[in-house]
Amino acid sequence: MESVDMNPDFWRTKRVFLTGHTGFKGSWLSLWLQNLGAEVIGYSLAPPTQPNLYDLADVKNGIKSIRGDVLDLEHLRRALRDHSPEVVFHLAAQSLVRRSYDDPTGTYATNVLGTAHIFDAVRAAPSVRSIVIVTSDKCYENREDHRAYRESDRLGGVDPYSSSKAAAEIVTAAFRKSFFTFAKGETETGVASARAGNVIGGGDWAADRLIPDVMRAVLEGKDLVIRHPHAIRPWQHVLEPLSGYLTLAEKLWQDPERFSESWNFGPNESQNLSVSALLECLRELWGQGLTWQFDDRTHPHEAQYLSLDCTKSKLKLGWEPRWNLNSALEATVQWYKAHQSHQDLRLLAQEQIRSYQGTLILSQLSRP
Repeated sequence: MESVDMNPDFWRTKRVFLTGHTGFKGSWLSLWLQNLGAEVIGYSLAPPTQPNLYDLADVKNGIKSIRGDVLDLEHLRRALRDHSPEVVFHLAAQSLVRRSYDDPTGTYATNVLGTAHIFDAVRAAPSVRSIVIVTSDKCYENREDHRAYRESDRLGGVDPYSSSKAAAEIVTAAFRKSFFTFAKGETETGVASARAGNVIGGGDWAADRLIPDVMRAVLEGKDLVIRHPHAIRPWQHVLEPLSGYLTLAEKLWQDPERFSESWNFGPNESQNLSVSALLECLRELWGQGLTWQFDDRTHPHEAQYLSLDCTKSKLKLGWEPRWNLNSALEATVQWYKAHQSHQDLRLLAQEQIRSYQGTLILSQLSRP
């Protein structure tokens, strides 16, 4: 196994450019980077939902927030040039499968052309040393053969969202090979893509995602309707893949030629659960008031089984999941209960980040 994963000291004073910082994952990453002492420059549209984690946890307090669209190439170029970042995380995306059926063109524009724009802008920003492009576990051609997908497996996608993420992977590989070529001595910039499983955690209010749908129903006293009770997903707390992204960016900085590849970040396969099984776990943790019914009507296609093989990330990055599914659900329920009782959600999010980071330190100390 390679050296241990992320080093918190690495991030102190690093200038980090983060697209999609007003979204669910982006807000959590912004808070974590703040805790690590990084200088964060966020570039994003307005928060995608009301309510949202960005506002509830006062994420903007402590970062430079730029309102912008990744489809606006000139604005994006200026933002990168003006702030001279050292690390770029690209999280801005249209991230919902069902919405991609309603707006396929917009989904492809944001997820594919937006990714190309990031690279075009970075090419004119010589300060950048590490680029992490976040795609999705759905970028793989899913043949429903109940096996975990590896980074070398074929890309594809039946729905517009999944295929747009596969296309973003192809764009990333093309720019890496065309403009960030180590063999020619043209760059010291590392370029990698990250493919994560289904994330859960406090502050997600997106439509047509299981946990937000559950929490909305419970908090608003509405009926919850579930579309695909038997679908199996690689559930993980949002901090798990974020620790992978941070680790990957650091490795790219240290050895860009070696780590400029694609990487999976998901739970251990034993943690994959069906939607119905996850709901039972949630009901046990939440208590009274969590009920649901299944909708047997016809819905747009969604994969029934998804799983990631993260062997490569474990062996080469030293990364591995730290929280089991029960810990992930406990932290998620804690956050929504805190929201229900009007607690300080920024403070709680920071406490959960520190708790998770503590498990990283303990695991490093315990290694031979």
